[in-house]
Amino acid sequence: MPDQWDKLVSEIDAACRKFANPQLVAKYARYFAEGYDAYGVKCDDPAWEEQKRAWFAAHGALGLDGFLELGNRLFATGKYEHGAVAIWFLKQFRERIGPQAFAGVGKWFEGGVRNWAHSDVICGELLSPGLETGAVRLEALASWRKSSHKYRRRAVPVAMLGLLKSAADFRPLLDFLRPLMLDAEKVVHQGVGWFLREAWKKQPGPVEAFLTEWKDASPRLIFQYATEKMSAADKQRFRRAQAPAGGGALSGGPSKRARKR
Repeated sequence: MPDQWDKLVSEIDAACRKFANPQLVAKYARYFAEGYDAYGVKCDDPAWEEQKRAWFAAHGALGLDGFLELGNRLFATGKYEHGAVAIWFLKQFRERIGPQAFAGVGKWFEGGVRNWAHSDVICGELLSPGLETGAVRLEALASWRKSSHKYRRRAVPVAMLGLLKSAADFRPLLDFLRPLMLDAEKVVHQGVGWFLREAWKKQPGPVEAFLTEWKDASPRLIFQYATEKMSAADKQRFRRAQAPAGGGALSGGPSKRARKR
């Protein structure tokens, strides 16, 4: 089996070189502040799509577990297209993704998910569907909130976006996000703010109460995203209060009301 994995990784890399387009690398690199190690494969090229289908037809016997392990090896290379192919392979098993596969995808983050695009596609294509159907409970993401890998932490709110379609009460979802409200990483702030913005569109009351609790403590980028669709007057309600003269910083934790919860 290891030989089959190694052979397939080599085949994928050779095909990426064949389909490489340096102009596309230059075009998209500006969207990746932390670097974009790519070949520039045009993802919607019919020939590239046919190539992926051919690989899956030839190696489908690897099964869900086998493609999870292949993903570890592909993401470890750091090449953008390698990660994209790993996600595509696992998408073919999307309806079978349960808690064990969730944990396997988590290892991808530890082993090589290095950009917001891979993180967000993994959430949209693999993680959110499992949460939406109930195949995986939200608690499966609990430990991810304290991961040392920032894109794994970002994946928590982004994967939770799917739950906004069916949850009757968003307050438990908001409570689940509390450990991320003081996160130090920009990419996590963006993910949390994105979730809060989409939640606010559906249930503004609970979200606004949550934002009020954290407005003097959480990074402002979270609020920039969360309040993006609000009116100018509503945005003013969530501005950070001025620190009192002579010191007394207001950051470092949620408001008194939040600490009581």
